[in-house]
Amino acid sequence: MVLDTGQPVPEVTATTQDGERITVEFAAPTVLFFYPRDGTPGCTTEACQFDARLEQYGEAGVAVYGISTDDAGSHRRFAREEGLDVTLLADPRERIADAFDVDVSGGAAARTTVVCARRQVCGVYEGVHPDGHARNVLRDVHRLGLANLK
Repeated sequence: MVLDTGQPVPEVTATTQDGERITVEFAAPTVLFFYPRDGTPGCTTEACQFDARLEQYGEAGVAVYGISTDDAGSHRRFAREEGLDVTLLADPRERIADAFDVDVSGGAAARTTVVCARRQVCGVYEGVHPDGHARNVLRDVHRLGLANLK
């Protein structure tokens, strides 16, 4: 079962599609969307819709990261093919998925989104339907009072 709301967020350090190692701090509001595979239809829909709303998320002070068990090279190809600006984090050893208790029993991360702020889990979405999800999460970020939270 995925981490529950109110639980502390584990530290996340990973490689992006650009080959950069980053650590996500989670002090500011952050959305992590876990998806199964680069380039598959549902994953492409989800990633492209988050990407299309990056400016709105940015205006709300919310960072967005996509995470799958694919490696950084796969993420790089996926981002290039789809023209994605959203940061994709590689989790080939399933460490991030494991830290958030995201199911990987099927050989890939289950479609799950976690909203965090002030180093705590604020919202969890499991069994996500990709189409419209980015819009719904952004709406909920505002409803939860997380927009522009310092």
